[in-house]
Amino acid sequence: MTPRPYFIQSGKTLREAADLMVLQQIESLPIVDEYDHPINVITMTKIVSSMVKGETIDSIISNRKNRNFVSINLDDSVLDIYKLPYGSFPVVDHDGKLVGILTRRDILDCFSKYTSKLEREEYSLDVLREILESAYEGIAVVDEHGILREFNDAYSRFTGIPQSEAIGKHVTEIIENTKLHETVETGVPQRGVVQKIQGQDMVVHRIPIWKDQQIVGAIGMLIFEGVTELYRIFERINETTRQNHGETIKNPMKSSEETTGAFDRIIGDSHELDSIKRLARRSARTSATVLITGESGTGKELFAKGTHELSPFSEGPFITVNCGAIPENLFESELFGYEEGSFTGARKGGKPGKFELANNGTIFLDEIGEMPLMMQTKLLRLLQEKEAERVGGVKKYQVNVRIIAATNRPLEEMVEKKEFREDLFYRLNIIRLHIPPLRQRSSDIPILLSTYMNKICTEYATPEKKFTHEAYTALLHYHWPGNVREIINTIERLVTLVGGKNIYKEDLPLSITNKSKKTELLEELPIDKLKNNDLIHQARYEGEIREKELIRSVLKQVHGNKSKAASMLGIHRTTLYQKLKRFQIT
Repeated sequence: MTPRPYFIQSGKTLREAADLMVLQQIESLPIVDEYDHPINVITMTKIVSSMVKGETIDSIISNRKNRNFVSINLDDSVLDIYKLPYGSFPVVDHDGKLVGILTRRDILDCFSKYTSKLEREEYSLDVLREILESAYEGIAVVDEHGILREFNDAYSRFTGIPQSEAIGKHVTEIIENTKLHETVETGVPQRGVVQKIQGQDMVVHRIPIWKDQQIVGAIGMLIFEGVTELYRIFERINETTRQNHGETIKNPMKSSEETTGAFDRIIGDSHELDSIKRLARRSARTSATVLITGESGTGKELFAKGTHELSPFSEGPFITVNCGAIPENLFESELFGYEEGSFTGARKGGKPGKFELANNGTIFLDEIGEMPLMMQTKLLRLLQEKEAERVGGVKKYQVNVRIIAATNRPLEEMVEKKEFREDLFYRLNIIRLHIPPLRQRSSDIPILLSTYMNKICTEYATPEKKFTHEAYTALLHYHWPGNVREIINTIERLVTLVGGKNIYKEDLPLSITNKSKKTELLEELPIDKLKNNDLIHQARYEGEIREKELIRSVLKQVHGNKSKAASMLGIHRTTLYQKLKRFQIT
């Protein structure tokens, strides 16, 4: 389930609900009363249906009008829920308060895990088959050769092909335009992609099935079949609106990139990235100064642009200043501008500074940790007084900009070493966004590889290339010190230099194949041999021992409460679970 879901209070309007759902890209939105008890669930389809019936977009959401949902408890079994004819289920605690939401997608993801247990649990096959036949969505399962092994009744009804004819045949013979067999070859999952089947645009998931680090098959899911129908509904609404008012309603399903902004163009759906996106969206709507930290290549500028697009200064300019690329003697004139004749070589008529150019907009101070101490003092004065003065000038001008700063350096340590002003640090550190490195959100690597492979092949007008299983595994095991920027550069290099359709492990840079191989060997080495290995491996091993002891100590202090332990350790709860599994801590 999704904990702490977005919700809306009763008494709000359909417009407010629709705006929230489009902005956050969610399929269903719980409605709660003043005690946070769920009283209804609204979907985009319901909103569109209400508009078709003549209800205005500004109509109030009724408390219990057309109640059509079931609340579930935290300890309810998914096997008791999946037969209920609802698209989502509010999850409540023992007080009846909303604590999460369980969607059909969550249930399907849960069911997909049964496929990996078919050989270990005799009853799993019967349970899975009943689940497949009871599901409202079309589900197809192929083996490692792309042969259909499961083809549920919903898929059969939609395609018109009987199950008896489909099972045992290659998936390409049964499902048109399918790429499920390619998912088996590449191991790259694809979620929410559009596939045309029988002339209709369908939204599908393609999920590889892994067992013992080998791909043994893949699951294809039809998430819903209403894309074309919703398009037609919006077209009818537009036609009616044009006839009555001469206006056109923007279709949120066809212009999501325009409405969601840069945050949703940041690729990845891991818990770590989703959490920072949610915080960034909330902070963007204020005018407070934002400090973005993170390693090089994590996407700090993308978060800065997303903050600008959703801020009160979005109509103004977005000006970027690379503090590490400006010579120290030119810093002041670049930021604040200069008057004519203020120094040798000064432009006739003077020149406005970056802060003047960014007026009523946003200025992005990248690599703020590289700013000289003298300029830090002047920047602090600007933040305090909201005014600045050109070099060689005598008249001050008002500054109305939002400041976003970013750095990959540890500013706290720099403050202690007197390399960065403490008062400026606290002025900048009002809202802190720390972008996690790629190695801490490794679940995003597959979708990054897939997305940028398609994008770069399109840009270079090159036929789409695919990773072999060995190459894909090496890329997953690599720790990516250059983060997303390194992934993009690596794929661009491979697309340019590899002539064939397939990319093999031998085609990868040696930095990737060697380091992934060393990581695998390190994990396999027994302790007695590891201590005799080189110093780097020994230091890494000792660091993991200390990390393991720290996690055990914190868990003991909080009496096994993993949420509190994750909070004390400063990591996400999902990351803690991964470490518990890795270190075999029970």
